[in-house]
Amino acid sequence: MAPYKRKTPEEILDSISRLHAGRLKIIIGSVSGSGKTYQMLHEGKLLKQQGIDVVISAVSTMQRADTIEQSLDLERVPSIRWQKDGKEQKDLPLTALIERNPEVVLVDGLAHRNRSGARFPTRLEDIRYLMEQGISIITTINVYELAGVAMIIYEKTGLRAEETVPLHTLELADEVRLIDVSPETILNRISEGILGDQLHPALSHHGNLGVLREISLRLVAEGVNDSLEKYRAEQGLIGPSGATERILVSAQYHWNGSLYVRRGQQIAKRLNGDLQVVTFIVSNQKLTKDQQVFRRSIQKLVKKVDARFEEILLPHRRKLPSMLVRYATQNKVTRIIMGHSNKNRWQEFWQGSIGNRVLGRTRNIDVFLMADRAEQEGERILPVKAKPKGAEESFHRLSSTEIKQRIETIRRGTFKVYIGAAPGVGKTYKMLQEGNILLKKGIDVVIGLLETHGRKETIRQVGELSVLPRARISYQSTGLEEMDTDAIIERHPEVVLVDELAHTNVPGSRTKKRFEDVLRLLDSGISVITTVNVQHLESLNDSVEQLTGVRVRETVPDAVLQMADEVELIDVTPTMLQERMRAGKIYALEKVNQALASFFKIGNLIALRELALRELADDVDERLEAWDRDGSLRGSWGRREVIFVCVDLGPRSERLIRRGFRIAYRLKAEWFVHYVHCGAQKTQQEQKRLDALRHLTERLGGRMEAAETNGRRRVHRGLLTRMNEVQTTQLIVGYSRKPLWYRLFKESAVHYLLRNARHMDMLIVADFDPDMVDVDKVQ
Repeated sequence: MAPYKRKTPEEILDSISRLHAGRLKIIIGSVSGSGKTYQMLHEGKLLKQQGIDVVISAVSTMQRADTIEQSLDLERVPSIRWQKDGKEQKDLPLTALIERNPEVVLVDGLAHRNRSGARFPTRLEDIRYLMEQGISIITTINVYELAGVAMIIYEKTGLRAEETVPLHTLELADEVRLIDVSPETILNRISEGILGDQLHPALSHHGNLGVLREISLRLVAEGVNDSLEKYRAEQGLIGPSGATERILVSAQYHWNGSLYVRRGQQIAKRLNGDLQVVTFIVSNQKLTKDQQVFRRSIQKLVKKVDARFEEILLPHRRKLPSMLVRYATQNKVTRIIMGHSNKNRWQEFWQGSIGNRVLGRTRNIDVFLMADRAEQEGERILPVKAKPKGAEESFHRLSSTEIKQRIETIRRGTFKVYIGAAPGVGKTYKMLQEGNILLKKGIDVVIGLLETHGRKETIRQVGELSVLPRARISYQSTGLEEMDTDAIIERHPEVVLVDELAHTNVPGSRTKKRFEDVLRLLDSGISVITTVNVQHLESLNDSVEQLTGVRVRETVPDAVLQMADEVELIDVTPTMLQERMRAGKIYALEKVNQALASFFKIGNLIALRELALRELADDVDERLEAWDRDGSLRGSWGRREVIFVCVDLGPRSERLIRRGFRIAYRLKAEWFVHYVHCGAQKTQQEQKRLDALRHLTERLGGRMEAAETNGRRRVHRGLLTRMNEVQTTQLIVGYSRKPLWYRLFKESAVHYLLRNARHMDMLIVADFDPDMVDVDKVQ
């Protein structure tokens, strides 16, 4: 514990004022028309139903019928109206609000600037004043109205807000909630005239909407990560946390130091991670002239790539591995980037290798050993020849196969997914809400499968929608129910709503998983709207277990999400989710305490929320890049990559395969998974295990290869030969901790490849240790 410190009178007064101050909730959206005001009013109604005194003031419904409906039951305190450039403006009536003294005020337009002569020049100051009087506020803002991101938004989209608030305004809020809407939804609302004719022209461009959406997702994710770090610090937890990648480059003052920094920059940018660069120098040795030149060069480059740099003194060079690992652990690093060793096997044994010693000390931190190919290949990063913007394929006569593919594409149904961080965020509610909106437009919509879990709000939302009967399947003398896919195809509605995409069907069903039923519906020309939680994505299975301690058994291949025409996140703050849980709106009351003590712990909910925000932001960026290369915030990957994953039949192989997929997907790379069996014929159990790994690889879109050989040395050589044949640029392998005597007489595959595959990058994936490393024990 920190030593007790007597508070000053000013600190005591500040603490007392905080106890009496109102709370602030900010609802943020990527664009006007995303539904922020609707959600604010909806939350106000829920608070009123709980007996809380809520009023609204300076709220703009824009004459949208559904928004007006949400405001009908709420008391309105008339705003002060005035004109600016021919447009009506609304200021908060501070005196009237103080006299009325409600518990909560709902107010639009956090970035609003008041009329001349008002008590305060901005609405932000109005809100802070009301909070000081003990009144809580719920308000709204668009992402482009935040000064900290306004410039990049202007550069990317040409959109500039008339008024802004400082970016740190979000830090003032007790809660920040994102209203996520896909570009397709916004464009549909524009075409239907719902958003009026006052929108900026830039907002009718698909790419601009994608950029705004991605920035919103990442901005809120950063805030969630900060709250997660604060929570972990309060709990005394250390080490990597959350979904943020933190890349640490260990670069010496040498000619190749800048190559390491550049590679680190590329990886960090592609993974949307933070970049740090550290250099260790021996304290009693002066830098040579060449080292001083390299020092200035590296420091200049680090500043250019917007990374953080630190120079650390070493008492002795042999201390470098332990100090590097200690520094990485203290800074919550997820990946260390460094160079390969140039020593042979016996030199490494007698003199030691920095890389090997770092590997021996790291826990929960991956090590990326970067190949130096600059001398052989010239430039380290090879440019990709991008197809000129606007260029079309040259005309050619379509083959019968191509004609059939075009027809199938036209006939196929559209696919929309609502994704959430956890059960209870409102995915099913939102799906039903959209179904009713489509039904009112005359579209034939039915419910194919609905799981309400007894939630009254969800049941009420069914409205006029027809629920198709389920199919009954006999299993072990018991009649079970599943979605009747054949009946839906025969009924052939325009749109079908299907809950819980990751569900595993009962034995005896035609398909094993519900997502396979959904694919059948889409292939039949039926559009599908469905729901899923982020923890059910196959490639995130290990990350979810690492964050929550829970292994999720039901998963969906990432490709299913990638093929969706639209993916929208239902974002709910952990506090709101726990409140829903305690109110019995998610699980039955008898299960609440157990859930709050396990999966629904506040730390888990924060971490899952960050994971969902970042995952969807990556999905948005991938779609942007596919749609318009210039629109991508990360930019396109600048070199051809081939990923090669080495696995055995051990329990961590699935983790290596999932890691290989996620890296290959972000690098647009071809990827292989390779297993070599040594010795006698495989047992039935070994073959079953190999089949499971092959199935996982193929579910994720990779290629699984298996070979057989005799002798350990042949296994190692066979792996290297195959890597070279497929022109591997990055090898992914797990690290096996063997005692010194074992490494002396038997060389492991990892150590063999460390010496003989120095011409390629190597990512050595750390074993996940749930007992986080104590920084003070890293020697």
